[in-house]
Amino acid sequence: MAEPVRVVATNRKAKHDYEIIETYEAGIALTGTEIKSVREGRVNLQDGFVLIKDGEAWLMNVHISPYHHGSLFNHEPRRPRKLLLHKWEINRLAGRVKEKGWTIVPLRMYIKNGWAKVEIALVRGRKQYDKRREIAKREFEREKARYLKRWGVKT
Repeated sequence: MAEPVRVVATNRKAKHDYEIIETYEAGIALTGTEIKSVREGRVNLQDGFVLIKDGEAWLMNVHISPYHHGSLFNHEPRRPRKLLLHKWEINRLAGRVKEKGWTIVPLRMYIKNGWAKVEIALVRGRKQYDKRREIAKREFEREKARYLKRWGVKT
């Protein structure tokens, strides 16, 4: 029986700042002390992005804290980490990122069947008024649900 997915880090700010177009699951190449820190949930995806260079995808600017039981062989917290994707996925992402205003950001990191995975997304930046519109829509839906519940209307 397969082990359930255990989310260790999420990038909640990405869903607010960007319009998500497509998502991909990517493996991530980690060192021994890095995977131990990931299993402890000591990951920050906040400022992370994906860079495609020489036909390879690299996860940049993601902070994985040094393992507290590590020795002098501990890892660098913000080092670039290689993402494991199919060649056609990398080519598709590279083609889309060349268009103006598109980028790739990590949405969440999780452990699946013992392996560390990253959910990355092809995104387009939102303008400030788009963010406000999204918040207003969410608040309207919440208010509507509250009203319908109060008056006993079943949807």
